[in-house]
Amino acid sequence: MKRKIIRIDEEKCNGCGLCIPNCHEGALKITDGKARIVKDLFCDGLGACLGHCPTGALTIEERDTEAFDERAVQQHLARQQQPKPPAGDHHHHNGGGCPGGRARQMAPRVEIAAQAPVEGQAPSSLAQWPVQLKLVSPGAPYLKNAELLICADCVPFAVGDFHQRYLQGRAIVIGCPKLDDVEFYQEKLEQMFAQARPRKVIVLRMEVPCCGGIAQAAQEAHQKAIPQTPFEVHVIGIEGNIECLVVVA
Repeated sequence: MKRKIIRIDEEKCNGCGLCIPNCHEGALKITDGKARIVKDLFCDGLGACLGHCPTGALTIEERDTEAFDERAVQQHLARQQQPKPPAGDHHHHNGGGCPGGRARQMAPRVEIAAQAPVEGQAPSSLAQWPVQLKLVSPGAPYLKNAELLICADCVPFAVGDFHQRYLQGRAIVIGCPKLDDVEFYQEKLEQMFAQARPRKVIVLRMEVPCCGGIAQAAQEAHQKAIPQTPFEVHVIGIEGNIECLVVVA
């Protein structure tokens, strides 16, 4: 049958994933760094996701496809909502007995700034350890009521003044959405948000499409656990410029 349905312009799509939680039928997902329709029969063609795409990659078109199936949508959503093992039981581990995974909270930056600087060495703004999302405990004290950076691990190499511009005064978790399990990221972040209740969440991702998974995971966890908390996505260009800034709440 010919009907209205979402069209995704892959040239414009940057894989940010902000459309995903705004499709109430679960018809969209990120695959290979691009938003795609899971199945045509899941898309009702009403376009609730359109206004949430920062690049204008989503439009409505009319074409021949299968009919929207509300019953299939309900079954699809029910499968998505089935309980999953807690993030702590995932095959990723929390560091075990490795000293590198032991939680540490460093002295406040004001104290370090007051110390005599070492010639030729810029002071670090890192106030915690560890930083890898896989290793950080959702109950870590430095996360509670913090401004939390969720950072793709390539970002600090592209942003020359990363410590001053982004890290100072904030907690951070980092990861690589291309090499890691994005579903695990979402579960871990949802648990982290629920326990730590950060006062603001800032996601830093690179402009390359494969980096969109970290923003998608954070956005979905944010919507489930702390939807009223301010949430931003900064898309960083390979040359260090900010390509896009999306403020969700």
